[in-house]
Amino acid sequence: MRDFKPLPDLPPPTASTGAVGWARANLFSTPLNTLMSLGAFYILYIALVPLLDWAIFSANFVGNDRNACLTGGACWAFIGNRLPIFTYGSYPATEYWRLDICFALLVFSFGPQFFDKFRYKMQLGIFSLTAFPVICFFLISGGSFGLSYVPTDKWGGLSLTLTLAYVGIVAALPIGIALALGRRSEMPVIRTFCIAFIELWRGVPLISVLFMSSVMLPLFLPEGMNFDKLLRALIGITMFQSAYMAEVIRGGLQAIPRGQYEAAQAMGMSYWKSMGLIILPQALKLVIPGIVNTFIALFKDTTLVLIIGLFDILATVESAITDPAWGAVATEGHVFVAMCFWVFCFSMSRYSQNLERKLHTGHKR
Repeated sequence: MRDFKPLPDLPPPTASTGAVGWARANLFSTPLNTLMSLGAFYILYIALVPLLDWAIFSANFVGNDRNACLTGGACWAFIGNRLPIFTYGSYPATEYWRLDICFALLVFSFGPQFFDKFRYKMQLGIFSLTAFPVICFFLISGGSFGLSYVPTDKWGGLSLTLTLAYVGIVAALPIGIALALGRRSEMPVIRTFCIAFIELWRGVPLISVLFMSSVMLPLFLPEGMNFDKLLRALIGITMFQSAYMAEVIRGGLQAIPRGQYEAAQAMGMSYWKSMGLIILPQALKLVIPGIVNTFIALFKDTTLVLIIGLFDILATVESAITDPAWGAVATEGHVFVAMCFWVFCFSMSRYSQNLERKLHTGHKR
């Protein structure tokens, strides 16, 4: 009897795989889906074609005044001409290199965190929380190591926005953790203090906090004592966001099963040891989306410092678009600011998603 060898499997039909298969399954699976997909494509066409023509094809990218922007497209020449002001604010032009070093260190500290195969993430993380802020403080402010002193009222633009956001993020997380633990404490004094702190700061808008820290705080200080305006803003932003961070962390702590606490006690662990090794790592992992959401809100709230006379990137753009030498460039300026905020906020969001996947331990639903 002859042996028959099975024939190899035939490849799937071309119409059911790849981009064509995905489109048929998701966009044109039924007559209704086909109609809705075609309608969506038509709306995108009538919206994107004029937008692309304005933003790219008819745009103006080089020039020094409004005469370079007469074609009807976007006047990106305005952004290129004022980019140093948007980036450095009123910082002395001869000292831009100091801010450039800080920008480079920022990229060096956080850029490799997006690559899974990079080996020294922990070392870079420690550097970004310890040495990086110290180095940038001495570089930006000056007054030592032969660097000329630059007062904080000269700081501005994107550099000021990043300073406010970075300090607020780094300081709000540990304070928020301490407040969350204090709110769950069994000691009435500590618990009452933490509850009062959280509810007080969450009960007022950030714009009021900044106004009070800038105008009212000096009235309660001893005569001759005064805080820098930027320092007052940093304290206000940090305290405000710490209250929200505390509630996010508390939600993670309450999500940990009671058995985890009892297991730590059964092993003879002290309170701080059980929190540091067992409870907090699990709680922080559960609330990564909430933590990052608070960070993103903090980053966007930095624009409110304009009310106390600090010119972040939005404030510098707002002051520049009124220049009569350029005419109507408000749209281009605000689009530029929106893109800057989107880049940083989207980067934080993507990093948090990557961190969630890395820490996934089978509990995700």
